[in-house]
Amino acid sequence: MSMTVVVTRNVPDRVRGFLASTMLEIGSGIYTASGLTVAVRDRIWDVLVDWFPGADSSIVMVWADSKVPGGQSVRVLGIPPIDLVELDGIILSRR
Repeated sequence: MSMTVVVTRNVPDRVRGFLASTMLEIGSGIYTASGLTVAVRDRIWDVLVDWFPGADSSIVMVWADSKVPGGQSVRVLGIPPIDLVELDGIILSRR
């Protein structure tokens, strides 16, 4: 188990309420949880995919994962305000 972080942008209150019920909201649209199992993290992601409003919204989920380059796994719904690119095995953000 590792720290999981979800960042949302322009999502409906339904999504924010769901995330607040399963994770700690540390800032507006930023949620964390330190003890999520893989199964719980996948279930949360499945709900976010089902409820994703599209349009101008975005949801980014990141967590530590030693099996991938850069040591972090990233899932994205919508268009984040940055591009995530891999360069020499490291995930970088590009504006």
